[in-house]
Amino acid sequence: MEQLIIGVFEQGFIYAIMALGVYITYKILDFPDLSVDSTFPLGAAVTTVMLSSGQNPLLALIAATAAGAIAGMVTGIIHVKFKVRDLLSGIIVMTGLYTLNLRIVGGSANVPLFNYKSVFDNDFINGIFPEALAPYKTVIIIFIIMIIAKILLDLYLKTKSGYLLRAVGDNETIVTSLAKDSGFVKIVGLAISNGLVALAGSVMCQQQRFFEISMGTGTIVIGLASVIIGTNVFKGNIIKATTAVVIGSVIYKACVAIAIEVGLPATDLKLITAVLFLIILIISMDRKKKVKKA
Repeated sequence: MEQLIIGVFEQGFIYAIMALGVYITYKILDFPDLSVDSTFPLGAAVTTVMLSSGQNPLLALIAATAAGAIAGMVTGIIHVKFKVRDLLSGIIVMTGLYTLNLRIVGGSANVPLFNYKSVFDNDFINGIFPEALAPYKTVIIIFIIMIIAKILLDLYLKTKSGYLLRAVGDNETIVTSLAKDSGFVKIVGLAISNGLVALAGSVMCQQQRFFEISMGTGTIVIGLASVIIGTNVFKGNIIKATTAVVIGSVIYKACVAIAIEVGLPATDLKLITAVLFLIILIISMDRKKKVKKA
């Protein structure tokens, strides 16, 4: 039971980093960014190359985030500069990244990383963690990475650029009337969003000790579900929206873990994910209808 709970928090916190990125596109920018499904393994692919070449695992996290940010910028440029619809921009980048991810790792769809150091297993980390905390080492490190990402996002959203980002999502005309380039603000938002998604992919890759080309399939569904759960359960100003998203991710992963624990086969994981997401959408839509009637 303890291992199940630890596993839920590990997966929940990793996907919470990704969900923070989805929160920017879905809740703030109102941008259906499907490139997330390929940005996640992009972070893992960059991490795989860096770890296998003996680079510092922390540098791998930073490089993966930068790669994700570049991918987000490409999506934004296609949409803003070439006037391609938001949905199609994401699909174009998602499709292109599939091949790019394979190229990055040398054409292999599955790359094991068991013999390389990671942020969870290196001389420094092994030295500072006492033996009593060894079973919780991974979840603690993931939590620290997630908290740093969340705090940095919270701080950014309080800056002038962060307020402009919120304004673009609410009313693009106002931003334009302030003599600000709303298109540039969108590109920045997409860069930050996909940077967070790729960071999550990097953490996942280092935690699971392998790269798999399809590891990002369904990522957008998990991200959206986490955002919807978090923002619906914690409506109002009780807690910060980003905190709600993190809790939503853990709740979602807990639901999936319970479904598998009660006897549903792990091979049905994607089906469980889809059904859970459908239920969450139906509940959230019913709530909105009740609020409107009231």
